[in-house]
Amino acid sequence: MAWFKKGKEPKTDKLVKIPEGLWVKCDSCKEIIYRKEIDKNLKICPKCSYHFRISARERLSYIVDEGSFIETDIGLTSDDPLNFRDKVPYKDKLIDNKAKSGLEDAAISGEATVNGHEVMLVIMDFSFIGGSMGSVVGEKIVRSAEAAIETKRPLITFASSGGARMQEGIFSLMQMARVSAAVGRLKENGNLFISILADPTFGGVTASFAMLGDIILAEPKSLIGFAGRNVIEQTIKQQLPEDFQRAEFLLEHGFIDRIVDRKDIKQTVSRIIELLS
Repeated sequence: MAWFKKGKEPKTDKLVKIPEGLWVKCDSCKEIIYRKEIDKNLKICPKCSYHFRISARERLSYIVDEGSFIETDIGLTSDDPLNFRDKVPYKDKLIDNKAKSGLEDAAISGEATVNGHEVMLVIMDFSFIGGSMGSVVGEKIVRSAEAAIETKRPLITFASSGGARMQEGIFSLMQMARVSAAVGRLKENGNLFISILADPTFGGVTASFAMLGDIILAEPKSLIGFAGRNVIEQTIKQQLPEDFQRAEFLLEHGFIDRIVDRKDIKQTVSRIIELLS
C-alpha cells in the first residue's frame, strides 16, 4: 500500500527571474553578450567588433568635447503638407516617434568642438521614422552648411537613414537638391566637409549630401547604398557578391575614403581637420 501513498515532493530552489534586457544577441556573430559590457564598449560587440546602431545623442557624446555642444534650430518640426494617411496617419506617426526617441525629428544639429576644433554638426537618428530625410532634416543640413560658411568652420554630418521620407512626397525629394546645393556653396567657399556613414545609409540620403564629402568615412560593416539588394538583383538578373553594399566593399571600389572604428572617429576627424581645414 505504500506504493500508493503520496510521498513528500523533493525540495527545489525557487526559480530566479532574470530581468529583460540584461543580455543582447549580436546581429553579426550571434553571441549572447552582457548589455553593460557592450555599453562600456561604445555599443561595439567585444567578440567581433560589430557596431550596433546608436541614437543621435549617443553618437554626439562620442564625437564632441564634453559640454561644448550647442544645439541649433530647436523647435523645427515636420508638418503634414499632403495630409498623408497610411495604416497610421502621418501626424500620429510623428507624435509617436517624438515620444519614443525624445527628438523633434530625425536629426539634431548644432555647433561644438572636436578636440578643440570648432565645427558645425548634423547627426541623423535611424530610430525616428528610419532616419528618413524630410523637410526638417533638409532644413537643418542647409542651415548648418550656411552657418559653417559664415563662421568658417568645417561641417560634419553623420548619416543613418533609409532615404527620403515618403510621407512628405515632393517636399522630401526637394531636400536632395537643396542639401546638395548647400554643400556645393560650402565647397565654393573653401570649407571642409566630412561625411560619416553609419549603418544603414540608403536612398535619397546616399544620393545627395552623404556621398559629397571632401572626406567620406564609414563605420565597419555598415550597409550603404541607394536601392536595396533584392531590387538590384531583380533588375540586373544577376546575383550580387555576399559583401555587396557593405562599407568594406565600397572602400575596395573607391566609393569611400576610410573605414573607422567608432572608438577612433573623434581622433580621426580631429586629425583630418588639422591637415585640411
